[in-house]
Amino acid sequence: MTKRLVITLCAVMALAIAALADGTGAQATFKSRQHDFGTIKEAKGPVSCTFEFTNTGDKPLLILEVTASCGCTRPEYPTKPIKPGKSGKVKVTYSPIGRPGAFKKTVKVKTNGKERKTTLFIEGTVVPKQ
Repeated sequence: MTKRLVITLCAVMALAIAALADGTGAQATFKSRQHDFGTIKEAKGPVSCTFEFTNTGDKPLLILEVTASCGCTRPEYPTKPIKPGKSGKVKVTYSPIGRPGAFKKTVKVKTNGKERKTTLFIEGTVVPKQ
């Protein structure tokens, strides 16, 4: 009886491990993870870019949190679940006011997907006001 129970438990554990490894779950696949603004003028004010992604998994994708590396960068993101096969966008706005010179900032995206955290990058050079 005990031997049969151990074999049954091992079989159940093997199936559970196989189910986790078969690729099920949500997955945010970004078209690009970086954006170069090039040269921007401080006097023109904030600039924005959009990072598009698709849920390539088979479960709904939740964007749990998006954080920028500093207060000069503001992310916007969807708060509702993204169904499998559907797309979404993370909009990132950078304020060059009072920040002349080169910049490189990060935006961290936390999801319920297989890849729990994704880092996005923005960069450019700010030309100061005359």
